[in-house]
Amino acid sequence: MKSKLLLVVLVLVIIAAFFCFSRYNGIQTRDEGVAAAWSEVVNQYKRRADLTPNLVNAVKGYTTHEKEVLTQVTDARSKVGSIQINADQLTDPALFAKFQQAQSELSTALSHLIAVSENYPDLKASSLFQDLMSQLEGTENRIAVARGRYIQAVQSFNIYIRQIPNNWIAGFLGTGPKQQFTVENEKEISNAPAVNFQ
Repeated sequence: MKSKLLLVVLVLVIIAAFFCFSRYNGIQTRDEGVAAAWSEVVNQYKRRADLTPNLVNAVKGYTTHEKEVLTQVTDARSKVGSIQINADQLTDPALFAKFQQAQSELSTALSHLIAVSENYPDLKASSLFQDLMSQLEGTENRIAVARGRYIQAVQSFNIYIRQIPNNWIAGFLGTGPKQQFTVENEKEISNAPAVNFQ
């Protein structure tokens, strides 16, 4: 009798352990999905930041009175470079907000730079400028796609860790919800520079 009771307890412990391990693995899998999606977002933002000096230099060669706009773009790019956020920090709302703000400022500065370029027909006709604008447009599209994938990965992760009993395991592990691009913030950071070659 005692051995049967011990066997039942052992089976229940094994089932509980299996259940907990499968939930733990589910959290880890989704966490890695968020990290991968975030890496792609960061890569695309870095690509845009790397294109910015070339664009500034191309515009600088044609403009004479646009020093303020060029300075804004350079300062915004510098700020973007100074704010780094890795996948482990995605639960920090303040750091995430700083990252979004820096990206927003660069988007705005690039929009101003492109608007200024409209005043210089020779610049718009330059093959270097056209190539850079084409690369920038492609990068903005890649940013939008990467952000969309990140949003989906975070949604899946956050829903998973909020469900019972996953929330107990996530709480035990100290795992909290990841920060998400919001509609309001997305408006700010996704003002893709309008590229117009007419």
